[in-house]
Amino acid sequence: MPARLESLEAVERALWHELQAAPRDKQHPWRAPVLATTDGETGDARTVILREVNTARATLLMYTDARAAKVAQIATHPQGTLVLWSPALGWQLRLRVHLQAVTDGLELSSRWARLKLSPAANDYLSATAPGDPLDSAISARAERAFFALLEARVLSIDWLELHEQGHRRARFGIDATPRWLQP
Repeated sequence: MPARLESLEAVERALWHELQAAPRDKQHPWRAPVLATTDGETGDARTVILREVNTARATLLMYTDARAAKVAQIATHPQGTLVLWSPALGWQLRLRVHLQAVTDGLELSSRWARLKLSPAANDYLSATAPGDPLDSAISARAERAFFALLEARVLSIDWLELHEQGHRRARFGIDATPRWLQP
């Protein structure tokens, strides 16, 4: 078990350091967080892949199909939660986020220019939308890509450490003073 960090400042620095490492390390447990959203009536959760982290802007970036149900949910209810767990650290993060789907513009086109040269491009070129029934006769590719970005602006982070010397919890907010909480 890693050494315990004693100050809120050290914990916050370390958790952002781990978040930044996650997109670059395919084995990092935080690379595939669970994203929870709602349509206003029911909740929905799914695993997403963390592609980029911008610490200065407190944003995380994921890729999606523009036709996915989560994109419609985000359009009407842009608040969500990302849940991440690291067994090695014994840390759970719950990030309250403001979500935005980006479906056009330079930010999108520059990433698509790189991605379209890889096999992963096929995920965004399917003629059918995510969750649609498959018809064995349909194998065509779409005329255009349905690639979109999900940008998550972090509003607050609930950090929980499970440790043999005692569990600890803290909350970090973009516009709030960090504070220790009862686990």
